[in-house]
Parts: sequence; structure tokens; C-alpha cells
Amino acid sequence: MAAWIWVLLAIVIVLILWFILTYNSFIGLKNRVENAWSQIDVQLKRRFDLIPNLMETVKGYMKHERETLKEVTAARTEFMKATGPASKAKAEGMLEGALKTIFAVAESYPKLMANENFMQLQEELTGTENKIAYSRQFYNDSVQDWNTKLQSFPSNFLAKMFGFGNKEFFKTEGVEREVVKVKF
Repeated sequence: MAAWIWVLLAIVIVLILWFILTYNSFIGLKNRVENAWSQIDVQLKRRFDLIPNLMETVKGYMKHERETLKEVTAARTEFMKATGPASKAKAEGMLEGALKTIFAVAESYPKLMANENFMQLQEELTGTENKIAYSRQFYNDSVQDWNTKLQSFPSNFLAKMFGFGNKEFFKTEGVEREVVKVKF
């Protein structure tokens, strides 16, 4: 009879350890997803802060391109209102498309392309775009790890017990996939 008690005690200890380790891994993954999202937010904010300087530099040269400048302003306003991955992704796509249009139109203004401020801002925005792309990838990888753990057996039982839910991927919107149209 004593052997049964030891076996039962061992099973209980293993279950408790599994419970603790699984719960802690969920917390680690949750924090990783939140950190990844905050990194995207930091880079989007950086881009957001660079845009007014870019707009001021471009305004003087692109007097005939008011519609393009309005698109950037509208996209920036939409971004300010956005919350959560889906709406941020949509606004971010609109903003990225508008910025691509500005850079495409800027090529027809040689003096603007030679302007040191414009070149520096363009370089900073390009670096920021690369950081945003990396941050999006890291976020989506983190979300994938979270969702996989959440849906895997037997950790899915613990996830349901604590009310853990799927996280949303940062998906690009149709605006970002379209070819930039430049009209002269």
C-alpha cells in the first residue's frame, strides 16, 4: 500500500510541476508578445515624429502636389486614432503608401532631391522602415509562438482555465500591397 501512495504522490508532484512550468511559459510568451508590440509602437511613433519635418521640407518644393501632401496628413491623422494591431496595421499601411508616393513624386524635383534635410529625413525614414519591418516580424513570430502554445495539447486546458486567448497578427492591409501611382 505504501508503494501506491508514493506513486500517487509522484504523479501529483509531476502534475503540479507541469502546471507551474506551463503557466510560467504562458506568462513569458505573453510578455514577449507585449514587448514585441511595444517595439512596433516605438518605431511607428518614430516614423510619426519624422513626418512633420519631412512635410515642411517638401512643402516648398511640391507646391503642385497638394493632394499627395493631403494624403500623408490624412494617413497620419488616421494613425493617431488607431488602436490595436488591426487598426494600427491599416493606418500604418496607409501612411507607408502615402510616404512612398511622396518619395516617388520627389524624384521629379531635382532641387528637393539635392536638399540635405530631405536626404537626411529620407535616410532616417528608410532606417525606421527597416526597423518597423523587423519589429513586425518579431511580433508576428512571438504571436505565432503564443498561439501555438495556446492551442497545443495539453497546455490548451491550462490556457482555457486561465482565460488566455489568441493574439492578433500584425497583417498588412491592401494599401501596402498596391503599386504606388505617380501622376505628373
